[in-house]
Amino acid sequence: MPILYTTKASATGGRAGHAVSENGVLDVTLTVPKELGGDGATGTNPEQLFAAGYSACFLGALKFVAGQQKVKIPEDAKVTATVGIGPRADGTGFGIEVSLAVHIPGLDKAEAEKLAAAAHIVCPYSHAMRTSTEVAFTVV
Repeated sequence: MPILYTTKASATGGRAGHAVSENGVLDVTLTVPKELGGDGATGTNPEQLFAAGYSACFLGALKFVAGQQKVKIPEDAKVTATVGIGPRADGTGFGIEVSLAVHIPGLDKAEAEKLAAAAHIVCPYSHAMRTSTEVAFTVV
């Protein structure tokens, strides 16, 4: 696959730490939610970041497929990603659960469902979730 864009972000301190993108635009304090044993301090967490990224990417994919089909997506269209985390059934770690809610004002439900299904094929987040994309890692 030819790569069109690459970026980096780094985290220190784990879930109770700090994350920053290579260009410094994303610069966030990470905190652990009370539900996961944290103190609930002000900050964000990996699940919120994943939900924001997935919802933005899916809306981009929705606009892409709509454009191919000559359908206008209104500016107030919205995708909400709900991300949950919990222990896996095999007891070896944690898993995430994701659902998407697609809201396209002015479009009938059948057409919106058709576009959302096409976007689910196009969206790289959806593709990664659907295909269990392998992740390479190195220890430096």
